[in-house]
Amino acid sequence: MNDTVKLLALAVATPEHVITQQEAAETSARLFSSRLKDFSHLTSVFTNAGIRKRHAARPLQWFEEPHGWQDRMEAYAEVASNLFVEAVAKALDQAGLNGRDVDCVVTVSSTGITTPSLDARLAEKMGFRSDIERVPVFGLGCAAGVSGFAIASRFAKARPGATVLFVAIELCTLAFRLDELTRANIIATALFGDGAAACVLKAGPRGKAEVESTGEHLFPDTLGIMGWKIDDTGFGIVLAQSLPPFAEAELGPAVDGILARNGLARGDINRFICHPGGAKVIAALEIALSLESGALDHERAVISEYGNMSSPTILFVLERVLRAGLPERSAMVAMGPGFTASCVTLRRVA
Repeated sequence: MNDTVKLLALAVATPEHVITQQEAAETSARLFSSRLKDFSHLTSVFTNAGIRKRHAARPLQWFEEPHGWQDRMEAYAEVASNLFVEAVAKALDQAGLNGRDVDCVVTVSSTGITTPSLDARLAEKMGFRSDIERVPVFGLGCAAGVSGFAIASRFAKARPGATVLFVAIELCTLAFRLDELTRANIIATALFGDGAAACVLKAGPRGKAEVESTGEHLFPDTLGIMGWKIDDTGFGIVLAQSLPPFAEAELGPAVDGILARNGLARGDINRFICHPGGAKVIAALEIALSLESGALDHERAVISEYGNMSSPTILFVLERVLRAGLPERSAMVAMGPGFTASCVTLRRVA
């Protein structure tokens, strides 16, 4: 149908600095091994995470020095702004549009704060009109790549003919903590990277994919699984050891419920496109969704090259699936703080 929401364009961007997993492991050993007695038992996370390298907002040496809120948020404002401009410019160019064509911009990020928000700070540079609607969203974490995409698609559906821009930006590495002698901090150091993605959505006859349905599931009594604790130094990771087994046990029924509310079943999905939280999480997702081992191949490739970038990561996966050829029906699935599962189904455009 011509009035269904379509994905017109998708572009990704990363910071210039690259940190290999070997460099991350060696630097972490130098910084933590003498201060954290259990560090030797945690070193396997660097080899088992399925990550070869990641991009970072700052060079490796920056992370060897102490930083507070001001340092971190100044770095966030600078690098997130650059990534916003790069990803949005590429996405609009793909769609044959410019900034003045954008009617609404939804921006998700949970790794930094700017007020005014990024979309306002960059409105003039991007050529946005003065009547643009801005929807900055904070706090959805890793699920925001799907939840934010869903929010943007609903804006596009409610305003037929409107061009809606969706931007996901995360600078996870800026939350690295020298003072946090915890298992969660070491795991975060092994897993997280930085990146951004931008999508252009519009109701109409043409596009790369049709947005068919959206939905979420909020699990009760799960606030401690994932999130931030916030103190004078900055964000500190909250990451429960139980995440992979929780995903394996709970995600399948949650996704089944979301699909059922939209008149679908798991058997209707030709390809699940998942947020790759880490190697163990990917394996848990394959079990939870009754997939063959190794089915989430693009997910493994993305995390190997970029690490877990939180919200943009699934859009990096979607970009690869689109290049390979979107199947008839696919479902984007991500989990994040809340604890929540978010799902968007996409149809191939004939």
